[in-house]
Amino acid sequence: MTDLPLPMSAALKRTAEWPTLALLALSYGAWGASTIWVSQFSVGLAIVLCAWATAQHSSLTHEALHGHPTRNPVINAALVFPALSLVIPYLRFRDTHLAHHQDESLTDPYDDPETNYLDPAVWESLPKWRRVLCRMNNTLAGRLVLGPLLGQIAFMAADWRLIRSGDRRTMAGWLLHIPAVACVLWWMSAVANLPIWGWLMSVYLSLSLLKLRTFLEHRAHDRTTGRTAIVEDTGVFGTLFLNNNLHVVHHLHPGVPWYALPDLYRTRKQHYLNVNHGYHYDSYFEVARKYLFRTKDPVPHPLYRDGQGG
Repeated sequence: MTDLPLPMSAALKRTAEWPTLALLALSYGAWGASTIWVSQFSVGLAIVLCAWATAQHSSLTHEALHGHPTRNPVINAALVFPALSLVIPYLRFRDTHLAHHQDESLTDPYDDPETNYLDPAVWESLPKWRRVLCRMNNTLAGRLVLGPLLGQIAFMAADWRLIRSGDRRTMAGWLLHIPAVACVLWWMSAVANLPIWGWLMSVYLSLSLLKLRTFLEHRAHDRTTGRTAIVEDTGVFGTLFLNNNLHVVHHLHPGVPWYALPDLYRTRKQHYLNVNHGYHYDSYFEVARKYLFRTKDPVPHPLYRDGQGG
């Protein structure tokens, strides 16, 4: 995608990204408090707080791989090093997400690592029970409940195939993930009071929260710019998702920090709505009302013909 030149707002000129650093510190603090103190008087509240902090950390991990809060990728990776979400290696997230940002390939069943669309020929070959699961996963309720498990299975299966084929970078991503998980496991076993079962529930819940954001970020469309959504949510989800609900703005300006996206959208709202061909929702409550138990998209890519995905 291409876009108009960026206005030089104060947020874009800022060299020290204190909002990102402050939110990162708050996320670690909330995670630590939930696992040590909150769990002593309410395990349920601790699970919810831990899940929220873990999801916030995942959003900040997304910021890190896009070059924030510093210009040094090693420092950024170190700042989000502990694998609070447990199951996604940072290096694999970085590589697959940056591949996803090749916007001409968005929603392609083979070239977009984050798509849920399938090649129609693959869809036709699936057994009935897998089709049922895929259709359920294309409702919001299914994505929240089943999505973390189905997505993780698909992600790990794809990486296992790469490792077996000799892909050393994929192997390195998983090997580097071991110490990132180890430090979290040490904390949970030696410091935390939250039961392990409660912590694992919080991890799954955090992944479900992120599935809310990704549920409809992209659609099949014959124009590249028409594939990426806008959800005008300025409440708690806007902060949790670091304004990636304004997703077309992020895709047009992937190097812009999260706190600058709302001003960009607000000052050029009609431009972005024109760019993405009106792919817009007012809030996640609207999304839930429309798609909680109804599929938003077909599973087989509706524009995929002869190896060309929309």
